[in-house]
Amino acid sequence: MSAASPAAANSAANSAVDVAANVSVDVSVGQTRELTLVRDLTRTRIVQYAGASGDFNPVHTDERFAVEAAGYPSVFAHGMLTMGMAGRVITEWFGPESPLRYEARFRTPVFPGATLTARAEVESVDGSAGTATVTLTVTDQHGAVVMTGTAVVRTSAAGGTGSEDK
Repeated sequence: MSAASPAAANSAANSAVDVAANVSVDVSVGQTRELTLVRDLTRTRIVQYAGASGDFNPVHTDERFAVEAAGYPSVFAHGMLTMGMAGRVITEWFGPESPLRYEARFRTPVFPGATLTARAEVESVDGSAGTATVTLTVTDQHGAVVMTGTAVVRTSAAGGTGSEDK
């Protein structure tokens, strides 16, 4: 068994990146994708996000504060944690370098134990620009909408190869 040389391995890695960067995603208005983002969101994951983001607002990390001082039933997830997880439906569909713009509105708190599902739908396609506008809706296990948003994504490396639907 022989091992590939470092130069060959590097060349193969560069080819994979080049191929991924030039892939066109053929989409049309109305297409959808759905993805379960998390099942049974844990307090540990919320606190880990607090550490990663530097956002230690006690409504996210201190049960007593969240309940007694702020009046919530429990601590709850950072909106940006939900937004970050929801971005996976975009990157898994269009690729990790596809998002050009991504914005969200947080509708209701996400509490520990939540199961979140993201649904993305293509709202418009600009074939000449090689982009699509996608709406996002994130719901919890009860069907409550916890986040809505939009993303503009690249559908082709160089415009003009995507669907012409508008």
